[in-house]
Amino acid sequence: MQSLYFLAAGLCFAIGLAHSILGERYILMRLFRRTDLPKLFGGTEFTIRTLRFAWHLTTIAWWGAAGLFCYMARERLTSASAAGVLAGVFLTSAVVTLIASRGRHFAWPIFLIIGVIALYGAQH
Repeated sequence: MQSLYFLAAGLCFAIGLAHSILGERYILMRLFRRTDLPKLFGGTEFTIRTLRFAWHLTTIAWWGAAGLFCYMARERLTSASAAGVLAGVFLTSAVVTLIASRGRHFAWPIFLIIGVIALYGAQH
């Protein structure tokens, strides 16, 4: 089973990488060339930034899943280790969302709270 978990981890990492690189190149860039994007907060910049970070948050989540599979493969998945991986996923999501939206998207403080709770849980 250990080998299968490592395989799943590798596939999670690879699909996340492919999702971000190919999605940027073949979907997002083409989408952003359109002239009819919704104008949120006065323009299309917020719309573009939101679509971009939301797209890449999927990759962060899949890389978190890869981390969980690695713990499972090594038979070290505990509540603390799972909480540590989830803390990493949500704290990273908070930072990406905060920076990409310049603090204007309301998800970043929620991601931050979840990340801090998970980090606290990982240490206790």
